Amino acid sequence: MSKVLILVSSLGKNVELAQELAAVVEAAGGEVEITNVVDLDLPIYSTRAEEDGIPASAPEIAHKMATSRALIFVAPEYNGAAPPALINLIAWVSRSGDDDWRAAFNAKVVAIATFSGGGGASVLSAMRAQLAFLGANVIGRQILTNFSKPLNPESAQAVVTQLLALSA
Repeated sequence: MSKVLILVSSLGKNVELAQELAAVVEAAGGEVEITNVVDLDLPIYSTRAEEDGIPASAPEIAHKMATSRALIFVAPEYNGAAPPALINLIAWVSRSGDDDWRAAFNAKVVAIATFSGGGGASVLSAMRAQLAFLGANVIGRQILTNFSKPLNPESAQAVVTQLLALSA
């Protein structure tokens, strides 16, 4: 495992946050890649959609997640929960056809972050619960930013330092 994979689940401010976090990872000596879940253009998961076949990007992203050193999920809050794009990604990864799809999550060191127009605490709680359920080790410190609370560079550095140390 060589890199930190940042999975961002929206456009706009969360992409900017992902880019800021990528710069912190690089400054700490890590290799980083950003994948925007929206750009994967996965169809909405359903058993009917699955009958039409697994989208090619599902096993590709599952493999990328499984072979990454650590993951950072960056997502906005949608109605007090994680955005549909993130939930859809998790559904497709779990159905990706890979017998060991859990390797994308199980024992993976994960950080979570949000830029939210609202409070943001609910999406962090939702991501933490779902990712932990899937077997990820979500670090305790998280990143919550919004219009009145920009990213604190020291906090970002502390999260990345912990993420890299735990995933070494």
